[in-house]
Amino acid sequence: MNRRALILFALCLAAFVISVDVTIVNVALPTLVRELGASTTQLQWIVDAYSLVFAALVLAAGSLSDRLGRKGVLLIGLALFATGSLAGAFSGTIGELIASRAFMGLGAALMFPSTLSLLVNVFTERGERAMAIGLWGATTGIGIAAGPIVGGWLLERFWWGSIFAFMAIVAAGIAALVAVAVPPSRDPSTPPIDWRGLLLSAAAMTVLIFGVIEAPDWGWSSPASLATIVGGLALLSVFVGVERRTEHPMLDVALFRNPRFTAASGSVAISFFALSGFIFLVVQYFQFVKGYTPLGTGVRLLPVAGSVAVTSVVGTKLAVRVGNKAIVGTGLLLFATGLLWTSTASASTTYLVIVGQMLFLGSGMGLTSAPATEAIMGAVPAAKAGVGSAVNDATRLFGGTLGVAVIGSVATSLYTSRLLSALPPRTPARAVAAAKGSIGGAIIASHQLSELGLGRAAQGLTHSATDAFLYSLAGGCRVVGAVTIVGALVAVAFLPARPRHDSEAAGRDRNVQLPGTELVLTHEGAHAP
Repeated sequence: MNRRALILFALCLAAFVISVDVTIVNVALPTLVRELGASTTQLQWIVDAYSLVFAALVLAAGSLSDRLGRKGVLLIGLALFATGSLAGAFSGTIGELIASRAFMGLGAALMFPSTLSLLVNVFTERGERAMAIGLWGATTGIGIAAGPIVGGWLLERFWWGSIFAFMAIVAAGIAALVAVAVPPSRDPSTPPIDWRGLLLSAAAMTVLIFGVIEAPDWGWSSPASLATIVGGLALLSVFVGVERRTEHPMLDVALFRNPRFTAASGSVAISFFALSGFIFLVVQYFQFVKGYTPLGTGVRLLPVAGSVAVTSVVGTKLAVRVGNKAIVGTGLLLFATGLLWTSTASASTTYLVIVGQMLFLGSGMGLTSAPATEAIMGAVPAAKAGVGSAVNDATRLFGGTLGVAVIGSVATSLYTSRLLSALPPRTPARAVAAAKGSIGGAIIASHQLSELGLGRAAQGLTHSATDAFLYSLAGGCRVVGAVTIVGALVAVAFLPARPRHDSEAAGRDRNVQLPGTELVLTHEGAHAP
């Protein structure tokens, strides 16, 4: 393996472990209901504690990586991620697990921007950069596949904490490879750290994401929800105002005047909004409605994972030839089609039909995320690649967190209302209380009723809960599908119609040195003599 290929492999692995983390945790959610008695709200926090810290700090981490050195920040992030994973493996309560997930989010915030910014500083010509970003994006698909399969295998053979122990070991191995293979890189101008920007961005993202996470419990129109979300937006406005007046800002907000950058960022946010909401619901559908094991669930997610991996590479190639507008718009429409088709699922839907739905979803995701990411990084100077990558990551996280919060809220509301209207009369109050929390709680309560000799009540509870969950699945998918269609219209309206000559690669200083070469910086860019 040549040096550049080894660098790409190491950076993709670092992004891979973050992708695995999301899906490996999702496939364990039903197990956590059974083992720790987690409610739907607690399940959301197990997912969102990670996303909250990740989103709160990713912009600051991207800026620091540009200034302090991307490789060093990546290694620190991998170490923190491994430590948090190990702590999660031996958590004794839901609260401890949520705290460990938050610590993992800190590590991920340092890791993710560094992987992409290092990549675009090694692969400078647009064609090779698009291929590299396509492969980097394909790790999302591979992670989607590997997470549930490995997680399911571990859950069937070991305790639930083994999934976190596995990630700690993988992160340690990746850190060793990065230390050996990846060259150092940083912004050559080394501007001073924008502490006001760092603190304001972290505060704004924390308050905003926290408001989105808690809104389903508080009520979206409640004073607490409105005050928190408006407060987050106000802090974000202050951050923008400060950055516009700062001589060396951590984020050049003028980038958002570039429609290529802004529309691509919005497309990434919408695609992860849709993906996160879909995964949150589908793992419960597979395990509680279809009765698949955790490992069986992981294996059956292979079609969506494989199609994401393939179309991420194909999509970036096509975007270079025909433009981001056509590819990203098509991807979002395919995604919406898959979601609306999924909304018709029932307990008797065959797996072959589900495969068709997942192929639409995965292809749409691949054609959207990787080409949009390439558009974002193509609009950012290489010296500021860490911040550009962080914006891409922040939009992913905000979209993903919003997806879990909004779709979780919609699904919970629909599930509860349908369940209470359909429950058989004289169902024991304790069973009703358990069933209201989640379909997993309903299945457990049904088993307990059967053990007490209340077979008819148990059967009625299972039937009502399954019907209510399918009703909530349909409603959630329709909401996500509608949002995705809006995203497609925005992409078609604002992304470039035709590919541009990639003047960025020629006009930006490159600032990463491969061992054995001497970079010469000229007006036309960096090249080895």
